[in-house]
Amino acid sequence: MEKNKLVLPNKEKKVLLHCCCAPCSGGIIESLLESSIDPTVLFYNPNIHPEKEYEIRKAEIVRFAKKMNIPFVDSDYDQDIWFKRVKGLELEPERGKRCRVCFDIRLERAALFAMEHGFKIFTSNFGISRWKDRHQVNKSGIRAASRYPDLVYWTYNWRQQNGSQRMYETTKHEQFYRQKYCGCIYSLRDADLRSSKERKISDPASKS
Repeated sequence: MEKNKLVLPNKEKKVLLHCCCAPCSGGIIESLLESSIDPTVLFYNPNIHPEKEYEIRKAEIVRFAKKMNIPFVDSDYDQDIWFKRVKGLELEPERGKRCRVCFDIRLERAALFAMEHGFKIFTSNFGISRWKDRHQVNKSGIRAASRYPDLVYWTYNWRQQNGSQRMYETTKHEQFYRQKYCGCIYSLRDADLRSSKERKISDPASKS
């Protein structure tokens, strides 16, 4: 069955794609290339903690970008800015206010880079994850784009047309490193708490 071709807004031919990790972006990159769209990957994720985890995730997307022969842009790992802007939101849940600010931080940088380097369209892979609020992501992208004239944030729903299934298939085929938490120190904390609770539930000795 022939796959549906993607079409960028205003029929543009190139797009700046903000990527957070290889699993969430691999299938998207394949779909863009199959549709004769030229993506440039931007990696700006100061939320990822610790730095070792950041380097692992970056290395995976670098590896895939090289394989697909597409440009890769490595932006700064400025965690101080990230911590400053999410201060006071440490206890916010997934999809809460902290996530909104985190999307703002990263997509504002993507919008700036797009404007400075002649991109008219930019987007991100954030919305493909079922753990993220796609509408929250889109609002951050649109806000970031509104800072610059003629810049458009592409709100394409990457989950449609079997996009989520393709994400898993590409991840398996490419043997991508699969992280166990979103990325920030607070999501790592919450993931550890969930794992601890699950272990207690599954361990009969913990009930005595």
